[in-house]
Parts: sequence; C-alpha cells; structure tokens
Amino acid sequence: MTKGKRRGLEAVADSRGVIAALAIDQRGAMRSLFAKAMGVEPASVPGQMLVAFKEAVSRVLTPHASAILLDPEYGLPAAKQRAKSAGLLLAYEQTGYDKQVRGRMPRLLEGWTVERLVEAGADSVKLLLYYSTLSPPEINNRKHEFVKRVGAECAEADVPFFLELVSYGEGRDDSSPEFAAVKPEVMVRSMAEFSNPEYRVDVLKVGVPVNMAFVEGSPAAGNEILYSREEAIDYYRRAAEEARVPFIYLSQGVSNETFQYALELASEAEVNFSGVLCGRATWKDGVAVFVEHGLTALEDWLHSEGARNIENVNKHLQTAQPWFLMNEESHSGRR
Repeated sequence: MTKGKRRGLEAVADSRGVIAALAIDQRGAMRSLFAKAMGVEPASVPGQMLVAFKEAVSRVLTPHASAILLDPEYGLPAAKQRAKSAGLLLAYEQTGYDKQVRGRMPRLLEGWTVERLVEAGADSVKLLLYYSTLSPPEINNRKHEFVKRVGAECAEADVPFFLELVSYGEGRDDSSPEFAAVKPEVMVRSMAEFSNPEYRVDVLKVGVPVNMAFVEGSPAAGNEILYSREEAIDYYRRAAEEARVPFIYLSQGVSNETFQYALELASEAEVNFSGVLCGRATWKDGVAVFVEHGLTALEDWLHSEGARNIENVNKHLQTAQPWFLMNEESHSGRR
C-alpha cells in the first residue's frame, strides 16, 4: 500500500482502524425526503435547504464519527464544518441513473476529477455503482471497464478508492420478494468480482446480503419471511468469504433499529467487516423537523436523537476489524 492510500484510510478510520463514518452524500434521495415533508415535487426543493441540512448534520454529528461522506454539489460547505477528528470522503458519481438508458449505467460528476476532489479536501473518493450479476455481459463489461478507469485515476492521485455496490435484480423490483430471494447470490458474486486487484478498490461499501424486510426477527419484517435468522447469518458468512479487500456496510435507507439488527447478525456471523458508512438510519427523521420547525429545532434533534442514532450504530462495531488487518491478510494470500 502506498503512503497516500494509507494516509487516506487512516484519516477516515478511528484509532482502532475501524471506519465509523457518517454518510450524507445523498442528493436525489434527500430531495425526495424533503419533497415529502414539504408537499412539493422534488425538483421544487431549494438546493440551499440541502446545503443547510448537510451543514447542521456535519457540525453536530461528526464528533461521533470517524469520517463523513459528502457530495461536492451540496456538501462542500458541510465539509468545512466537520469535527477536526473526522476525515472526509467525497462522492464522484452523479446522483441516481438515467432511466432511459438500459442497465443503470454509472455517470461521473461533470467538471470533476479525482484530482479536483482531493484538492477540495477528500481523504478518500467514493463511487456508487448499481450492479447486478443477473445483467447481460455487455452491460456488466462496460461497468467493469468504468470501475477500472476510476480505480486507475485514484491510484494515479494516490488516494483510497471506496466502491459502493448497490445490488438490483435486472427486471425485478428492488423491494420485491422476487429480488430478495436472489439478492444473497448477487451480493456474493459482486463482492468476489470487485475484490479482483484489476479494479484497484481499497474498500468495498456494500449492503448486508439479505433484505431485512424478509428476515426472521427483523424490526422491518412483514408477513412474508424468506430467511430464518440462521439462514441470514449463513449468507453474511458466504458474502464475507468472497471479499479480498476491506468491506464496510451501508444502511440502505432502513430505520436505525433495523440497521442495528443487521449489525447484530454480522457480529453473530463473526464476519470480518471493517465498519460502516451509515446515512439515513442516522439523520432522515430530522428532515421533517427541519422543514416544520427550522434550523434550531433540527440542531436540537441532532444533539439528542441524531447523536443517539449514531451511537447506537457505533456500539455494534465492537466486533469490526481494522481495515489494515484485511489488507495484510489479502497481501499475504490468506482470506
């Protein structure tokens, strides 16, 4: 590992080498949350509201986090207000995907490069990739080449490359039981693919390998159960066994209670995850507070409920392993 990449990973991890990071790089998803609270269309949400919300979250919650993930479109003012102890990850992709183009193809932010993100203060660079092993080879081959180019750009700039994998079912609704039934295999194969050294990924950011809405005992579970607790734990292990680079979990928009349950399963499975990048499970309920009662009320909420949410997540990181341990095992050929 180069000095720059090591320095960047140390900056976004805590003193143990565990990544306990806060994600608020959402743009389209955040607009939708604001639109619902305001009773307007997402396009009508003023950008300055997103900026102010991100600033408050950064200011109040980064003392509880090892780093914060932001976007350069609305998040740079928030980056300046983070705690001195918190590292900075910046997103490189455009929000969402073009629904008129087949395959949920990735797009980079116009006018930005990895070098510019580093100049803006990034300790690490993140790329989100919608990926399904069920997609036709011609789609996935294009995505493979895209990731390789970003990996090479990060290597040239000597900055860590975080690849966020968002799984989907190619023709199946993302929240459906039909996709939930195949999601574990999609995750297993995806983590195996992007652990290959040709992509130059330093950390994989992934969802847990099961849809928590269909797991026995999950706070999000409904009437239809697809996995027992034991089956879910087995899928955690299978996916983790395929990772040959450090990986961390994202909350995927679930509630704080549900994400805690997901992390309990990870601990019980004894998987070698290196932390979290948790977003909406920490701060999403603060959006309505901000819209209805203003900035001071939001800050009060963040100091109480928001801080409690992030600490609830942090307490489930006791079994997480340092990112450098996985890196050393990979380097030595062990898994």
